[in-house]
Amino acid sequence: MKLLILDAGHCLSLALAREVSRRTDTELVIEQGTSISASRLETIAPDAVIIPPLARPLEMAPAEVTAHADAVDACLDACISQDVALIWCVSDQLYEDGLDVPIDEHVVPAPRDESLRRLVQAGDRIRAELQRHLIVRLGPLFALEGSHAWLNDIIDSLVAQEAVRAAEDVIFCPTSADAVAMALIGMLQQQIGGANAWGAYHLAGTEPVSAFTFTSMIRTQLLTHLEGRGEQIVLGEVQPLKHHHDAKLRRVLNCRRVLDVFGVHQKPWRLEAGRMLDAWCLTRENDRADDTGASA
Repeated sequence: MKLLILDAGHCLSLALAREVSRRTDTELVIEQGTSISASRLETIAPDAVIIPPLARPLEMAPAEVTAHADAVDACLDACISQDVALIWCVSDQLYEDGLDVPIDEHVVPAPRDESLRRLVQAGDRIRAELQRHLIVRLGPLFALEGSHAWLNDIIDSLVAQEAVRAAEDVIFCPTSADAVAMALIGMLQQQIGGANAWGAYHLAGTEPVSAFTFTSMIRTQLLTHLEGRGEQIVLGEVQPLKHHHDAKLRRVLNCRRVLDVFGVHQKPWRLEAGRMLDAWCLTRENDRADDTGASA
């Protein structure tokens, strides 16, 4: 199976590259830009094109969000012309107002924000014009490297003793970029093998939490990891933010369908975050050892 993913620096692109490097059944081509032409697609001839998500479109400039939607439209045109499957990953923030119950796939987002509505329009086009598509809605992605990675920014700010402000009244399911990469490859292997289960799927981590709880847990685990390695360090504090004064806003995706159709189990975000913090601490330890050796 040959896959093409756009936006080389995106945390999901880097996660896919790591996952594919461990496999012999998948080839990955990474395109630097965020769009693809029909001629370039013809040259590469992939089985599918993957578009990584804007992780937090509600917090981005409207022009950036619109530009992403335009790039998605251009990719759709190229995929239609070359009869290539398109996989578009999108943020749960398209469900701008959330829902009191877990959100099923058939619930098409209807945001009030104009730039978010432009993303929904791009999704409507994909559904209407290309049968071989997956629209994969994700919780907030976290990873150690790449754009839209979130976790790396939290760690860097804490280590720099900077205060990290995080909403305590928005509930969602943090989602590991590594887990998404593994799931996408598994889903596409089945699709290429004839599963023919195209459409929209929700893919997010388990255990809904607020950004404040997630960030506080990262701080606690990071401190524990570092102290366990003999490093005494003062970290920045986590400060709660409130955006909704009447009730908590819930953006919890129901991921049952991806389990029923593809057998994909959601990975607990606490385990994924713990694994990433282990990796971060090991890298930090090795870097400090290299610096000590160089100075000696």
